[in-house]
Amino acid sequence: MYGLVLGGTASGVGKTVAALAVSRALSEAGHDPVPAKAGPDYIDPSHHAAALGRPSRTLDTWMQGVEGVRRNLHRAAADVDRAAPGDPATDAVAVVEGMMGLYDGSATSTAATAAALDVPVVLVVDAGAGMQSVGATALGFREYAAHADLPAHVRDAVDDPRVDVVGVVAQKAHTGRHADGIREALPDDIAWLGHVPPADDLMVPDRHLGLEMGDEAPVPEAAIAEAAETVDGEAAARAARPVAPPSAAEGSGRGGGVAGTDTPGGRGAAGGTDGDRPTVAVAADDAFRFVYPATRERLRELATVEPFAPAAGDDLPDCDAVYLPGGYPENHAAALSSSPALSTLADRAADGLPVLGECGGLMALSASLTTVDGETHRMAGILPGGVRMHDRYRALDHVELRATGDGVTAAAGERHRGHEFHYSSHALGEAGDASVSPDADARFAFDVERGEGIDGDRDGLVAHRTVGTYAHRHPASGAFDRLVAAADEYARGP
Repeated sequence: MYGLVLGGTASGVGKTVAALAVSRALSEAGHDPVPAKAGPDYIDPSHHAAALGRPSRTLDTWMQGVEGVRRNLHRAAADVDRAAPGDPATDAVAVVEGMMGLYDGSATSTAATAAALDVPVVLVVDAGAGMQSVGATALGFREYAAHADLPAHVRDAVDDPRVDVVGVVAQKAHTGRHADGIREALPDDIAWLGHVPPADDLMVPDRHLGLEMGDEAPVPEAAIAEAAETVDGEAAARAARPVAPPSAAEGSGRGGGVAGTDTPGGRGAAGGTDGDRPTVAVAADDAFRFVYPATRERLRELATVEPFAPAAGDDLPDCDAVYLPGGYPENHAAALSSSPALSTLADRAADGLPVLGECGGLMALSASLTTVDGETHRMAGILPGGVRMHDRYRALDHVELRATGDGVTAAAGERHRGHEFHYSSHALGEAGDASVSPDADARFAFDVERGEGIDGDRDGLVAHRTVGTYAHRHPASGAFDRLVAAADEYARGP
């Protein structure tokens, strides 16, 4: 498989639309685009999936390690029919949309992802108010690569880590003199892949956590097709290089509870046939949206997955464990408050059912949720304290957690990496339990080594066998293997 990374000069330059246009141009040129996203984002990949009809892989070197991002991307192309393997004209081409600006980020970056995959970078530039200066920008980004400080985990794992800016896509450039002037201003060794003219149909609505999801506000098919008309699919294919293959065996990884792959080792997790595998109920509706494709795959490899929609009125299905992923429970607080699933979940959790809630899941597991308008809604009440929404985000970073003891998703001493991005805060006493003391009464599964967690020092509020974190974890952490193992133990009974 060949690949390239679309790196922006900054956030908001139109990388998502550029990725869709390049993918469409590659397809029309006879290639098979494989979508992916650098960084921990859930939303941009949903637009890739809506436009291309296949899941878009999350490639985050902090959470997955170099081996993990390589394996994850190669797995995405495993079912691609290659008419002539090894021929760049017919091989699959991975189109990896970057995060923020090319070199932005401390735990990981778009540049780090390109170095980990050993593929070139095509720079996405907002050219709406520039022409020759786009050439100077591209040259500067290429030359800065020699000064870029890549994360240590990438430098240590890659023999020759490099960031090679080989081309440009000009966003918001008008066809004709404007686009021609940009193309002529590029240095000879930086290829012109084309431009995306400004168009209202290419604007994606946004909200507090980013763009709206791809199934809510997809970029119109006709708009993508029109944008692709001015992108050179063959030039994109020529710019792509072979994606570095993973070298470690499936299931191997780094120590410290971070497996370093997208499918970590079994850790005693279940498997086998459907008849003797545990069932994990996974919330999936407008309130619970944020699940990585690799997480769905890992759960299905180890267990029977039963989706349910709490915000739509579904009750909790028969199951041996529950996963409440992140999403937008604040937008569906009234529906969740009256959902039979939360009351059933509270009863089952008290009986020892293993439950994992991440971010939005933590919010639903708490006693109450107060919106920015001041409306308070009762939630499941499994975990103490209440959640309050705010107008500005409260945390946005990659995180590292250290397990303080054996639990549903981690063994004592394990370090799990993930990310957090939320506009809410959790506080004991927020839901009327003012007598609850964080030190005396609350139990936390993790100390926070990096990030904010629930209270700045700790994450993973625990009650019974339920844990709620602000951190989102990738299956590379081993968290979901351990959740399934807990489900298997629960299913077998005492």
